[in-house]
Amino acid sequence: MSAPLHVRVSAARLLTPLVREFTLVPCTGTLPGFSSGSHVQVHLPLGERTLRNAYSLTGDPADHRQYRIAVRLQEASRGGSRYLHQQVEVGDRLTISPPANLFAPHPTAQLHILIAGGIGITPFMAYLDALQRRQANVELHYLYRPGLTDAYLDELRERLGPHLRCYPAGRPFDLQAILRDRPLGSHVYSCGPQRLLEAVRDSANRLGWPASRVHWEAFSAAQPGQPFELELARSGRRLQVGAGQSLLEALESAGVAPPSLCRGGVCGQCQTRHLHGAIEHRDSFLSRAEQAEFLMPCVSRGCGPRVLLDL
Repeated sequence: MSAPLHVRVSAARLLTPLVREFTLVPCTGTLPGFSSGSHVQVHLPLGERTLRNAYSLTGDPADHRQYRIAVRLQEASRGGSRYLHQQVEVGDRLTISPPANLFAPHPTAQLHILIAGGIGITPFMAYLDALQRRQANVELHYLYRPGLTDAYLDELRERLGPHLRCYPAGRPFDLQAILRDRPLGSHVYSCGPQRLLEAVRDSANRLGWPASRVHWEAFSAAQPGQPFELELARSGRRLQVGAGQSLLEALESAGVAPPSLCRGGVCGQCQTRHLHGAIEHRDSFLSRAEQAEFLMPCVSRGCGPRVLLDL
């Protein structure tokens, strides 16, 4: 696993009452380059535990001096977004992972159809920098709650003009009309709440879009559940997974965690074999057959007293 990066918050501003943007610069040296759609994990020290939350890089990939992220204050926060909104100030130092990309725009698409819900606008800010630089054909459909989750709206109106379609809460949003009768080389990308991603995928499937032209990304934090015991078969170690702790976080605390990228059950990087115990699978990566043998510790939980892993 790549060594973490140490950065300093050089600027912070509220984009809306719920969305705060941070500009990060290197404490020493330079930052690695990144491509459109990349994200970083921010390591957040919360008492005796450390959360690693993934955030899209919103800045221009051509700007190698700094990174920018935007964080939505979550109502059911496990502490990460609250920490970034309420405790982190300009001048503070943070630890982050190097950029990783699971959501890059297709290099030869004839048309890029971007569909963002609320904070799901963040990866598309970097998309627009790169796509507009090469004069690609792009349109953005933006769903938001006015005054709360409409980050970057004024900037987007200026940059995109008629290629921006706005859907404030309550306005009809017809996915079939958006996706119907598109050129063969079109690709659609969605980022936002799970229900939006599912609706885009379902609509595209009904209209006969090939799966290779439908792209989506979600950063859903691990949800709480009942505490359970974790046993590692190779070492015999036993760990306790707390109600508000993910299985992956328990493994990280013990120093035996698999590598991870998305931390939201979509990339498959942390896939781990389970040997015993009932599992509540919450991922969007494994097939039902694969779930009989594997789990994604970033989001999956035991739903019995004990889980045995092949670790």
